[in-house]
Amino acid sequence: MAEGEEDLPRDAKIVKSLLKSMGVEDYEPRVIHQFLELWYRYVVDVLTDAQVYSEHAGKQTIDCDDVKLAIQSKVNFSFSQPPPREVLLELARNRNKVPLPKAIPGPGIPLPPEQDTLISTNYQLAIPKKQPAQAMEETEEDEESVEPNSSQEHKTDAPHPTSQRVSFPLTKRSK
Repeated sequence: MAEGEEDLPRDAKIVKSLLKSMGVEDYEPRVIHQFLELWYRYVVDVLTDAQVYSEHAGKQTIDCDDVKLAIQSKVNFSFSQPPPREVLLELARNRNKVPLPKAIPGPGIPLPPEQDTLISTNYQLAIPKKQPAQAMEETEEDEESVEPNSSQEHKTDAPHPTSQRVSFPLTKRSK
């Protein structure tokens, strides 16, 4: 046995051997814990359903038939069968009765409308307008209130950093 494998619980060793038997050699250690949690959750759900079925039948204990019924209800609820082939063929016949729209002749390859393509623009850039004149006057007054003998240089010509807002409007497509 590998180092640290003797510390694993029996259920973890079973999951590990199942992975190995399926040809899975390289996996993260937490995969075993995830399988165990899934396994335990499934068993608890099945046994809870089996207990409900047993109580409904007026029995004191859960028997094999209750567990089988609970498993069957889980399978029926979790997995759905595809429709029969005849139903699919009938649906295809009905759908194919409607002719495709006529192609518009023109130069080059016909493309779908721009709103239906993935390369169409789906955003707008909203660039803020310049500061109002009143706000500019306030900043100039603040700069003048600083002592003129200060050793710091004031750059009044430097542009202030402006923020840009990007919006992505989503439009509904009619089908």
